[in-house]
Amino acid sequence: MYANPTVRSAQSAYRENSVATASPARLLVMLVERLVLDGERALAAQQAGDWNAAHQHLLHAQDIVAELESSLDADRMTGGRQLAALYQFLRNTLVQANVRRSPETTEQALGLSRQLCDTWREAAMAAALQ
Repeated sequence: MYANPTVRSAQSAYRENSVATASPARLLVMLVERLVLDGERALAAQQAGDWNAAHQHLLHAQDIVAELESSLDADRMTGGRQLAALYQFLRNTLVQANVRRSPETTEQALGLSRQLCDTWREAAMAAALQ
Protein backbone atom coordinates (compact mmCIF):
# COMPACT_ATOMS: atom_id res chain seq x y z
CA MET A 1 0.00 0.00 0.00
CA TYR A 2 2.79 2.45 0.86
CA ALA A 3 5.58 3.12 -1.59
CA ASN A 4 9.00 1.89 -0.62
CA PRO A 5 11.91 4.40 -0.35
CA THR A 6 13.12 3.65 -3.88
CA VAL A 7 9.70 4.37 -5.39
CA ARG A 8 9.34 7.57 -3.33
CA SER A 9 12.79 8.68 -4.48
CA ALA A 10 11.90 8.04 -8.11
CA GLN A 11 8.63 9.92 -7.72
CA SER A 12 10.44 12.85 -6.15
CA ALA A 13 13.02 12.92 -8.94
CA TYR A 14 10.26 12.84 -11.54
CA ARG A 15 8.45 15.77 -9.89
CA GLU A 16 11.66 17.79 -9.61
CA ASN A 17 12.50 17.12 -13.26
CA SER A 18 8.96 18.07 -14.34
CA VAL A 19 9.24 21.41 -12.58
CA ALA A 20 12.79 22.07 -13.79
CA THR A 21 11.90 21.51 -17.44
CA ALA A 22 8.44 23.11 -17.52
CA SER A 23 7.72 26.30 -19.42
CA PRO A 24 6.63 29.36 -17.40
CA ALA A 25 3.05 28.81 -18.55
CA ARG A 26 3.14 25.15 -17.48
CA LEU A 27 4.64 26.12 -14.11
CA LEU A 28 1.76 28.51 -13.55
CA VAL A 29 -0.76 25.80 -14.42
CA MET A 30 1.02 23.33 -12.11
CA LEU A 31 0.84 25.90 -9.32
CA VAL A 32 -2.89 26.53 -9.67
CA GLU A 33 -3.54 22.79 -10.00
CA ARG A 34 -1.83 22.36 -6.63
CA LEU A 35 -3.94 25.21 -5.26
CA VAL A 36 -7.06 23.27 -6.24
CA LEU A 37 -5.65 20.06 -4.73
CA ASP A 38 -4.92 21.85 -1.46
CA GLY A 39 -8.47 23.22 -1.42
CA GLU A 40 -9.94 19.78 -2.04
CA ARG A 41 -7.80 18.22 0.69
CA ALA A 42 -8.63 21.02 3.14
CA LEU A 43 -12.34 20.63 2.51
CA ALA A 44 -12.20 16.86 2.98
CA ALA A 45 -10.25 17.31 6.19
CA GLN A 46 -12.72 19.88 7.51
CA GLN A 47 -15.63 17.62 6.69
CA ALA A 48 -13.87 14.80 8.59
CA GLY A 49 -13.16 17.09 11.54
CA ASP A 50 -9.38 16.85 11.03
CA TRP A 51 -8.66 20.48 11.79
CA ASN A 52 -4.88 20.11 11.86
CA ALA A 53 -4.77 18.65 8.34
CA ALA A 54 -7.26 21.26 7.10
CA HIS A 55 -5.12 23.99 8.63
CA GLN A 56 -1.96 22.70 6.90
CA HIS A 57 -3.64 22.47 3.50
CA LEU A 58 -5.18 25.91 3.83
CA LEU A 59 -1.82 27.38 4.84
CA HIS A 60 -0.20 25.81 1.79
CA ALA A 61 -2.98 27.19 -0.42
CA GLN A 62 -2.40 30.64 1.07
CA ASP A 63 1.31 30.31 0.31
CA ILE A 64 0.51 29.48 -3.30
CA VAL A 65 -1.74 32.50 -3.67
CA ALA A 66 0.93 34.69 -2.08
CA GLU A 67 3.39 33.37 -4.67
CA LEU A 68 0.94 34.12 -7.46
CA GLU A 69 0.51 37.63 -6.09
CA SER A 70 4.24 38.26 -5.76
CA SER A 71 4.98 37.08 -9.30
CA LEU A 72 2.24 39.20 -10.87
CA ASP A 73 3.31 42.46 -12.50
CA ALA A 74 -0.12 44.05 -12.41
CA ASP A 75 0.95 47.16 -14.33
CA ARG A 76 2.38 45.25 -17.30
CA MET A 77 -0.57 43.04 -18.17
CA THR A 78 -4.07 43.81 -19.29
CA GLY A 79 -6.39 43.16 -16.37
CA GLY A 80 -3.44 42.85 -14.01
CA ARG A 81 -4.95 45.02 -11.28
CA GLN A 82 -8.18 43.04 -11.40
CA LEU A 83 -6.25 39.79 -11.19
CA ALA A 84 -4.28 41.14 -8.23
CA ALA A 85 -7.56 42.00 -6.49
CA LEU A 86 -8.88 38.51 -7.25
CA TYR A 87 -5.77 36.91 -5.75
CA GLN A 88 -6.11 39.09 -2.65
CA PHE A 89 -9.77 38.15 -2.28
CA LEU A 90 -8.92 34.46 -2.65
CA ARG A 91 -6.13 34.66 -0.07
CA ASN A 92 -8.43 36.44 2.38
CA THR A 93 -11.13 33.81 1.79
CA LEU A 94 -8.62 31.03 2.51
CA VAL A 95 -7.59 32.78 5.73
CA GLN A 96 -11.22 33.08 6.80
CA ALA A 97 -11.90 29.44 5.94
CA ASN A 98 -9.01 28.48 8.20
CA VAL A 99 -9.78 30.84 11.09
CA ARG A 100 -13.48 30.04 11.12
CA ARG A 101 -13.00 26.32 10.36
CA SER A 102 -15.69 26.82 7.76
CA PRO A 103 -16.22 24.18 5.07
CA GLU A 104 -18.61 26.59 3.32
CA THR A 105 -15.90 29.25 3.04
CA THR A 106 -13.42 26.61 1.89
CA GLU A 107 -15.91 25.56 -0.81
CA GLN A 108 -16.13 29.19 -1.95
CA ALA A 109 -12.33 29.43 -2.17
CA LEU A 110 -12.16 26.07 -3.93
CA GLY A 111 -14.71 27.14 -6.53
CA LEU A 112 -12.73 30.27 -7.28
CA SER A 113 -9.49 28.26 -7.40
CA ARG A 114 -11.03 25.87 -9.92
CA GLN A 115 -12.13 28.76 -12.12
CA LEU A 116 -8.62 30.25 -11.97
CA CYS A 117 -7.14 26.89 -12.84
CA ASP A 118 -9.42 26.46 -15.84
CA THR A 119 -8.63 29.99 -17.03
CA TRP A 120 -4.87 29.55 -16.73
CA ARG A 121 -5.04 26.17 -18.50
CA GLU A 122 -6.92 27.76 -21.40
CA ALA A 123 -4.45 30.66 -21.54
CA ALA A 124 -1.47 28.28 -21.53
CA MET A 125 -3.01 26.20 -24.32
CA ALA A 126 -3.73 29.30 -26.38
CA ALA A 127 -0.17 30.54 -25.88
CA ALA A 128 1.23 27.17 -26.91
CA LEU A 129 -0.72 27.31 -30.17
CA GLN A 130 0.72 30.68 -31.17
